[in-house]
Amino acid sequence: MTTVPSIIDVEASGFGHYGYPIEIGVAHHSGDRFCTLIQPAPSWRYWDDTAERIHHITRSHLKTHGKNIHEVTRLLNARYAGQTLYSDGWVVDKPWLSTLFYEAKIAMNFSVSPLELILTEQQMAVWHTVKDQVSDELNLPRHRASNDAQIIQETYRRTALLRQVS
Repeated sequence: MTTVPSIIDVEASGFGHYGYPIEIGVAHHSGDRFCTLIQPAPSWRYWDDTAERIHHITRSHLKTHGKNIHEVTRLLNARYAGQTLYSDGWVVDKPWLSTLFYEAKIAMNFSVSPLELILTEQQMAVWHTVKDQVSDELNLPRHRASNDAQIIQETYRRTALLRQVS
């Protein structure tokens, strides 16, 4: 049996410097899944209509159904304290998480690392092909945080199995 890493994915209000986190999903190595929408903090005003069309999440939906930033940061810290979560989009996910914890004035007590740090060259060589296959098979809506985390985790599992066979 292949051990899989815990994967985190963050969806945001926009793709530029002013974007902030609107949804966080985690596919934990234990098989547990976590996902939450985030109510924008009062100072978070930037909104990209293109991001809204991709995520299918409106600002009004976040205000109604999202958790406030303090609750989200406490939940994340409680669930993942001392653990490392991996991201395939670390260059954007890590700053969005930093924005969340900074705004909440709460220290993040888990680590987020680039997935590439634990991938072999063999895994990277087939990553996109296998990820496309996983996406097709699982048939989950894309660009939702927990779905994307699940797809990434399953892609890791399958590429790690390929590595063991060769």
